[in-house]
Amino acid sequence: MKLEVGDGADLRAGFAEVRAWLGVPAEFPAAVLAEAEEAARAPRLPERDATDIPFLTIDPPGARDLDQALHIERRAPHGYRVWYAIADVAAFVRPGGAVDAEAHRRVQTLYLPDGNAPLYPPVLSEDAASLLPGEIRPALLWIIDLDSSGEHIGVDVRRALIRSRERFDYADAQLRIDIGTGDERLLLLREVGQLRLERERERGGVSLPVPGQEIVQADGGYTLGYRALLPVEWWNAQISLLTGIAAAELMMYGGVGVLRILPDAPERELERLQRVAHALGVDWPPGVPYSEVIHGLDPNLPHHAAFLQEASELLRGAGYVAFEGGVPEQATHAAVAAEYAHVTAPLRRLVDRYAGEICLALVAGADVPAWVRGALPRLPEEMERGERRADQVERACVDLVEATLLRDRVGEVFDAVVVDVDDGRPGGLVQLRDPAVRARCDAESLPLGQPVRVRLTTADPGRREVRFALA
Repeated sequence: MKLEVGDGADLRAGFAEVRAWLGVPAEFPAAVLAEAEEAARAPRLPERDATDIPFLTIDPPGARDLDQALHIERRAPHGYRVWYAIADVAAFVRPGGAVDAEAHRRVQTLYLPDGNAPLYPPVLSEDAASLLPGEIRPALLWIIDLDSSGEHIGVDVRRALIRSRERFDYADAQLRIDIGTGDERLLLLREVGQLRLERERERGGVSLPVPGQEIVQADGGYTLGYRALLPVEWWNAQISLLTGIAAAELMMYGGVGVLRILPDAPERELERLQRVAHALGVDWPPGVPYSEVIHGLDPNLPHHAAFLQEASELLRGAGYVAFEGGVPEQATHAAVAAEYAHVTAPLRRLVDRYAGEICLALVAGADVPAWVRGALPRLPEEMERGERRADQVERACVDLVEATLLRDRVGEVFDAVVVDVDDGRPGGLVQLRDPAVRARCDAESLPLGQPVRVRLTTADPGRREVRFALA
């Protein structure tokens, strides 16, 4: 279902209200833009030249803030070498300057249907610092060696000049792999990505294949759909995870850093999830960890999708911890099943610039820069604030589009699946297939994972609220 062009004005007004309500940053101050333009003209360039490496990028269609460029090759006599170039934002941002201060205010790029609120001015994030094809760019060049099983056995990171050769979007990369027209770089991405997924499974890591809601603008209107990740996106994500794991190991060894952490789920939550599995008919043999159960599920099956929705609750509560002079008591990320750091998205996330600088210093045997050490204590709180706002923005925009889609259909009956229920109180969450809506359903009892017929009782764009009742 697509909103007609006439609805566009109402939605634009609604998005503006969301921006004001949640304090989404608007235009950059003049001083920030001036400093960014100057930095774009004269960045700090490294001496090492790695422009001979044939990097490629894989990103969403239309994206210009390209943080990562990839090249994989076989390593004699066996194994692989992963070259992973990450945009060198520090080459453009002066510590304590206007751009730096604004980045700490924004924390991360916010994505809205009517336009993004970038972390850095577009002259940097979408141009001079972005790893656009054909352009020579400064980068943090990660070199990670893997054995034949995909386990990493060596890591290096240094500054270098790189030049990406080609740019793919996810669908194009997947198509080339599927029909056999992709070159060896894409085929090796599949090979290494699959190996890394196997290593993740062995570690007890969890990647939840839950299709997410997506707002798409087209022909002057907006539509909602469910989007499942393509296999190439999982493989690409594994290279980022590999780099983050390698970075965390460097930091743990060096006794200084900032990690992405997630505590293990409490035993009571695992027991609750086991009860849900039993109620849904999901096979969970005694003694099998929930990560193994997750790997065997098909999100296209309603009862599996409901279980995955419930399992996603175990992954809430991720945060950051900064440390120096020792290692933190809580250092692991339960979903990764390893120590892990964010280092691969510095154009879109504040913490990555600092984490990258720490890794560069540790590998070089140099002191971590004073401007990095000085920022470490406040980074976790800043990132928590930025992530909370990003989550609120995403949810508010989806709620607005849902309510606008359905505002003239109150009283109608829809087919849905119950994907969540509330412990100890009535009601839960239902998911419609068309339109792609997830919303509250008021009922004394809801059959988790089962199809139901629901009647729309509320669709209020002003309050961004949609509610159903059992029909």
